Amino acid sequence: MSELKRPEAEEVDIYILQDEEGNEHEFELIGTCEKNGVKYYAMIAVEDADKEDEVCEYTILKTVIENGEETLVTIEDDDEFDDVADYFDDFFSSEIDYDQQ
Repeated sequence: MSELKRPEAEEVDIYILQDEEGNEHEFELIGTCEKNGVKYYAMIAVEDADKEDEVCEYTILKTVIENGEETLVTIEDDDEFDDVADYFDDFFSSEIDYDQQ
């Protein structure tokens, strides 16, 4: 069984991630879950985090152990990505209050 965890409203976890070209980008953690023994992180770019009136895309990364350290990496397997993306999409869509729109 997997459980989705979302940071408390007053908590903001910021991660600085490096892309393939070595550029650094700031991401805000919006949720985590663990499925099949793997921890996944849903993150949104900090520059998009304050856009409350817009639907923003989020990034999903997973943890792997490399050289004894936990590292966040992209999900290469399409089926694995689709499964985790569906899980996060279901959770985030259940939190939307359609009456306020």
